[in-house]
Amino acid sequence: MKRQEAKKRAQQLVAQMTLGEKMAQMLNEAPAIERLGIPAYNWWNEGLHGVGRAGLSTVFPQPIGMAATFDLDLMKRVATVISDEARAKYNEFSSHGSRDIYQGLTYWSPNINIFRDPRWGRGHETYGEDPVLTGEMAVAFVQGMQGEQEDCRKLDATLKHFVAHSGPEGCRHGFNVSVGKKDLYETYLWAFDYCIKKAKPASVMGAYNTVNGEPCCASKWLLQDILRDELGFEGYVVSDCGAICDIHDFHHITEGKPQSAALAVNSGCELNCGDAYQGLIVAYEMGLISEETITQAVIRLFQTRFELGMFDDSNPWEALSYDDVATPANKRLSREMAARSMVLLKNNGILPLKGVKTIAVIGPNANNRDVLLGNYNGTPDQWITMLDGVQRGVPEDVRVLYTKGCDIVSQETPKWEENTFQEALILAEKADVVIFCCGLNPRLEGEEGDAFNSDAGGDKISLELPDPQMKLFQALVKVGVPIVTVCVSGSALALNGVEEQSAAVVQAWYPGEQGGDALYDVLSGKINPSGRLPVTFYRSDDDLPDFCDYSMKNRTYRYFQGEPLYPFGYGLSYSRFCYQTISVEDQGESLLARLQLENISDLDGSEVIQIYARGMEDGDEVPNPRLVGFQRVDIPAGAIWRGALTIEKKMLQVVDEEGKSHLPVGRIRFYAGGHQPDAVSCRLAGTECIYTEVVL
Repeated sequence: MKRQEAKKRAQQLVAQMTLGEKMAQMLNEAPAIERLGIPAYNWWNEGLHGVGRAGLSTVFPQPIGMAATFDLDLMKRVATVISDEARAKYNEFSSHGSRDIYQGLTYWSPNINIFRDPRWGRGHETYGEDPVLTGEMAVAFVQGMQGEQEDCRKLDATLKHFVAHSGPEGCRHGFNVSVGKKDLYETYLWAFDYCIKKAKPASVMGAYNTVNGEPCCASKWLLQDILRDELGFEGYVVSDCGAICDIHDFHHITEGKPQSAALAVNSGCELNCGDAYQGLIVAYEMGLISEETITQAVIRLFQTRFELGMFDDSNPWEALSYDDVATPANKRLSREMAARSMVLLKNNGILPLKGVKTIAVIGPNANNRDVLLGNYNGTPDQWITMLDGVQRGVPEDVRVLYTKGCDIVSQETPKWEENTFQEALILAEKADVVIFCCGLNPRLEGEEGDAFNSDAGGDKISLELPDPQMKLFQALVKVGVPIVTVCVSGSALALNGVEEQSAAVVQAWYPGEQGGDALYDVLSGKINPSGRLPVTFYRSDDDLPDFCDYSMKNRTYRYFQGEPLYPFGYGLSYSRFCYQTISVEDQGESLLARLQLENISDLDGSEVIQIYARGMEDGDEVPNPRLVGFQRVDIPAGAIWRGALTIEKKMLQVVDEEGKSHLPVGRIRFYAGGHQPDAVSCRLAGTECIYTEVVL
C-alpha cells in the first residue's frame, strides 16, 4: 500500500478512537479495540539472525560473523529467508487467533551500533567496528527483511540503538555518553544516516543511555533535529524496553512516569516497550501533553500496520506457511553463511587437513550447543556442534576422539564431577592433529541479564582467554602434536601464546545451527576460507582506552596507533591473489575504481577486495586509511579478474569538530588489496596493497 493511502486510512481509523484507546495503542502490548475491528497486537519481535524466541526457525550465524563475510548479496539472501519465516509464522499464529509476543511483523533488528570496544558484551549483535561496513550490511539486511513490494511491506525492520550505545552494560540504564560532534557524526551516527537514506527502515529504537545529558528516547535534539530533520527518517520510534522509566529512575531527569512519558512522546518516541506510557493519562490531565500530539503518534503507528497489510484480506505473503520454515534450502544457506564467515587467521600449511588418521577434538566449545546460537536466537530442529561437524565430515577410515578437557571458566572441578584434563592429553598423544575448540559463550558475553556468568554485567573485564583453557592449551602444546585452534566467540580475544604455538587458528564466531558442518567444510578444504575480520584483535588489555570514554581516539583500526595482533579486514585463504592495477575516476556523485587482480594459486578462491582511502594534504584527522569500498569476488585458479567498484563520495567525507562533513582537499590516496595497507596486515598476509592518488 502506498504511504499516503496508508496514512489516510490510519487517520480515519484513529479518528474513531477515544483518547484512552489511543494511549493504550502506544504500548508494545496494544490491546484489541473490538468495536473498531482492531485485534490485539504485540509489537515486540526479534530477528537478529533468524526469527528469534518464536519456536522453530533457521538460526544463522550471529551478526558479527555475518559481517565477516563482507558479502552484501549473501546478507540480503539471509535476511530474505528470515523474513519469509517471519511472515510464515505470523500467518500461522494469526490464523489461530494467537497474537502474542514474538508472533508479529514488527522486528527489532538490526543492531547497528559501532563495536568500539571489544569488552562490550553485546558487540556480537553488531556488524563490527567500521561505520561503512556496518552501514552497507544494514542496508542489505533491511532490504531483505522489508521486501521490495510497493503495495505491502513484508516486515518492519528497526535500527537500534539510537544512538552512541556500546557499553558498559552494567550501568547502561543511567549512563551518560559524553561525545563530541566529530565522533558523533563520523562514527556513531554514520551507519544510521546511510541506512535510513538507502533502505528506508520502518522503525528506529532509542537507546537506554543519555547523550550529552539528553535521554536517547526523549530528546528533541536526537529524535527530531537529527533523526527526522537531518537524517530524513519518516517512520516511527520505539523505546528500548524500560528505557522511558530509566529517565526518572536512573537518569533523574524527570520526577516520575507521567513526566517521562510526556517528555518522550513530545520529543518523538511513538511506541513504548514497557509500561511508562500508562502514565500518559496523568500527563494529559497535568497539561504536559496534548491530545493532538497523542493522535499524531498513533496515526504513525497505524500507518505502518496498514503498510504491512494487517487490515487487508490479501497480501503478497499470505501463502507462506510452516512449509517455508527451517527448510533444507534454508539450512544450506545457514551453512554457507557460516562457512564464509569463518576467518583463517594463521596457517602453517596444515590446512586443509590431509592424510590424518586420528583427530582429537578437545575443548569446552567442541560440543556446546549454546555457542552455535549466540543470543536473540530461535530454536533450530538440527544442531551441528563443532564435534558433530568433524565426525560427520571425516572419511570412514579416520577416527575422531573427543573430550571436553576443561570448563570454559571454572578453575577447579568438584571432586565428585568428571575431570577430563588428563584425558585430553592422552587423546592428544593418540592423534595426528588436535582441533582445540576454545573461546567464550553467550553466558559470558552478552546483554545485561542474559550473560549471567559474566563478571561485568555482560561485558568482559579482560581480552585474555580464560585461565582453564589457557592451561589446557599449554599442556597440549607439550604433547607435541600439531594444534588447530578454533576460537568460538562473539568478540576479539588476545590470543597471545595461542597464536604463536598453534599450527593454524580459525575464528569461528557463534556460527549458527550448521556451524559444525561449516567448520569442517573449511578445515577440509571443501570451502576455501574467505572471511575477514570486522573488528581489530588487540594484543593486550593495555591497548584499550577507558571503557567509559566514548572518544574515538586510539579506538578501532581507523584511530588505533599501536600494533594489533590481527587487524580489521585481515583473513587468509588457501589461494593467493595478486593485485596488479588500480585506477580511480571521478564521476561526479561517485568515483569508479577499476581493478585487475589474479588468482596466482592452483585453487579456486573467493577474495574480498577492500579499498581504503586517506586524504594526503588537508589534515585528514582520521589518522589511518579507512574503508571506503569492498566487494567479494570468486576467481578461479590462475584466472584474472577485471572489474570496477563504485565508491560514493560520502564514504570519503571527513568531519570537523562542529560535526560538518566535507571532502578532503587535495590528493587522496586509494589503496586496494585483500586487507588494510598497514604493515601488520601486509606482513601477516604476505602481500602488499597497491595504490593510486586522485585530486577531487
